[in-house]
This record gives sequence, C-alpha cells and structure tokens, in this order.
Amino acid sequence: MIEKRSRRQHEIITRLRSGRTLSVTALANDLAVSDETVRRELRTLEDQGVIIREHGGARMMTPVHEGPLHQRMEENADAKLRIARAAAELVDDGAIVFIDSGTTSCFIARQLVDRRALTVITNSLRVASDLGAINNNRLFLAGGQMDYDYRAFSDHVAQDYVRGFTPHLAILSVGGISLERGLMDFHPGEAAMSRIAYATSQRVLLAADGSKIGRYALIQTAALSDVDILVTDTPLDSDYAAAFAHAEVVIA
Repeated sequence: MIEKRSRRQHEIITRLRSGRTLSVTALANDLAVSDETVRRELRTLEDQGVIIREHGGARMMTPVHEGPLHQRMEENADAKLRIARAAAELVDDGAIVFIDSGTTSCFIARQLVDRRALTVITNSLRVASDLGAINNNRLFLAGGQMDYDYRAFSDHVAQDYVRGFTPHLAILSVGGISLERGLMDFHPGEAAMSRIAYATSQRVLLAADGSKIGRYALIQTAALSDVDILVTDTPLDSDYAAAFAHAEVVIA
C-alpha cells in the first residue's frame, strides 16, 4: 500500500513538472483512480512542501529537477573532493557499504578504489563502474528502470532489491538540510532509496557540502538525528552544531 502510494505520488509529480496547473479530474483520469484518491495524494504532497493546491487542481511549488549527473558533478567539485577524501578514511577494507547515486557519493566511490574486499551495494552505474571488478570487491547493483539523468536505478524494483541488504555503513548524499524539515531530496525515487538506507544500515555517513545546509528541497527523507557521521566542508553554525551534536562531525 505504501509503495503504491509512493508510485502514485511520483506519477503526480512527473505530470506537474511541466509547470502547468493540472486539474484533479485530469490527474485522476491519467492515473485511473478516483478524484478523492488524487485529492488525498495532493494533500500529502502539499504537507511535504512539494506542491501548491489550487481550486480544482495543483501545481509544483518549486522546480524538482537538479540537472543531469555530469552537470552536477562539476558543481562545488573542490568541496566534494575534500569531503570524499575525508569520508574515504572512515571506510575499512572488508566493509559492507551502500553508496547512493548522489554526486558527492560518486566522488567518495572514486576515493575507495584502493580499498580491498569491499561489499558494495549501489543503485548508481557510476559507483558500480568505479568499484566493481577490482580488489576482490563484491558488487550488488540494483536494477529496474534507469533514470538517465541520474545514471541510476531508483524505481520500486530497485528499492525492493536494496531493502534486502544490511550494510555496515550507508554513504548518502542529500538535496537539502533544514533545522525545521530535516533531510530532504528532490527526486522521489532517490528519497525513497535514502529512507531504506537509513532503516537498514548499522550506521549512516551523510556527505554534504556547505551549499546543502539551510537549503530547502522537496521531499523529506530522514531526521537530522538519524545521521551518525556528517562529513562537510564548512564549520557548522551554532544551531546546526547543536542539531548534529549526537553525530560525529568531520570538517574536510
């Protein structure tokens, strides 16, 4: 039931990305569900800060697309590289790690090419390419329908696959970090993948450059208290330092 609602909400967001206001009736016809079902999903998405409901319909509150992977890899690249080097020091040979498809996570994967006997679970083609078939690593790549912009798999098939693992450490990225809203992402599938990682991993390492702190994204993924290790490139101000007091904070 939860997965069905998640897929339905994803479909609604996909249709609203055009920037137009769409009616409840049109969305219901597209999704082959009742008007009341659409209204319920719209209320949920509005509560999450994703959409704005208008008379008889809805529109997106903010853009949901971050841009293709190659473009995002170039943004704040120096900071991401420093974070990656610091994060890699926290990964031991033989570890079981989940690595998501965020750009900072991809930077971290590149810094792990000298580790040996890793068990790597990922939904990212880039991570799989960097860490598969070397140093006696084992690689488990989630499949399903590929998102070509993200070069990753995050649909319900990929989510079901990743849910079966119990990593020692999850290495995750994030779209935004807010004192009020917690951890957020832009992509519904990637947000769901993050929730799974938080639920199944012994420890979570969140890698986030300073631009993510105080930034608002679309979909909540976890609470700040769910992070075990935060690796960032800038010192935290007093409010965020207090919010992450429970975690190990590494400033790269």
